[in-house]
Amino acid sequence: MPIYLFWGEDEFAMSQEIEKLRSQTVDSTWAQFNDQKIPGDREDAVTEALNQALTPAFGMGNRFVWLADTTVCQQSTADLLTELQRSLPQLPPNTTLLLTSKKKPDGRSKITKLLQKHALIKEFGLIPPWKTEELQQKVREAARNLGVKLTPQGAEILAEAVGNNTRRLWNELEKLKLYGDNSPKPLDETVISRLVVTNTQNSLQLAAALRQGQTAAALSLVVELLNNNEPALKIVATLVSQFRMWLIVRVWLDKGEQDNKKIASAADIGNPKRLYFIRKEIQGLSTAKLCQILPILLELEVALKKGSDSYETLQAKAIEICQVVR
Repeated sequence: MPIYLFWGEDEFAMSQEIEKLRSQTVDSTWAQFNDQKIPGDREDAVTEALNQALTPAFGMGNRFVWLADTTVCQQSTADLLTELQRSLPQLPPNTTLLLTSKKKPDGRSKITKLLQKHALIKEFGLIPPWKTEELQQKVREAARNLGVKLTPQGAEILAEAVGNNTRRLWNELEKLKLYGDNSPKPLDETVISRLVVTNTQNSLQLAAALRQGQTAAALSLVVELLNNNEPALKIVATLVSQFRMWLIVRVWLDKGEQDNKKIASAADIGNPKRLYFIRKEIQGLSTAKLCQILPILLELEVALKKGSDSYETLQAKAIEICQVVR
């Protein structure tokens, strides 16, 4: 009786895993009878899913029951808990029950604790855009899975181009695979730059423009980011992370610390070798200036959460930060 709980915001990666699980479970000839997807917002969705899962598979293959977008791990009741406690141990061995949710399971919920005992739980989270090492690792793993050979520099360029967009990463790698099949060498940054369109309008570049006091470039990036439907609060989260990291590094350098591993650990930098470039980035930026910028970003976050206009608020705070830097 395999039971799975998938959760997270990386919908594309999750959908790939779901399709893999379904194909391993259901005989395509009998899919019409043994493959059920039940929307989690439907009334009595959990009861319906359990009833389907308790029904033996028809014909060849196993039964696959998917309870999609459920809130069972966030909003539970005593009756629902009792129903799950009674049903989960009774599922037939040839039934696969899958629950999916974008939200993280509430660890305090009794239903979550019950699923921890009976189900395989897997997270599909989006990597924050400022965690460049993790993004590059994801690119390398995906490239290996698809049989695409990349140079280290090529992987860096591709990670910069696609960010944490798993769907775009997959599409770009499939395109690169067609090209790479005719090339005996790993694809380098020159080839990838020519074949992959880099979205230069990203939050990290906005942070760089603000750090350098480039008001016109920062305002342009704000408009382009928002026009590309980048969530304003996500932009702010990236800016806060970047300026916090720069501040921590600046403070340690001011203290005279020379141990890159210690500085990297304090600033949550995965690869201490990045400090060579970060030192260059913060040349001319004092601790005092960086300390002034973080409260501005906090004011920006509060204003956006209160419903302020994203364009006006982001641009106003961008100007304010550039004035501090200069």
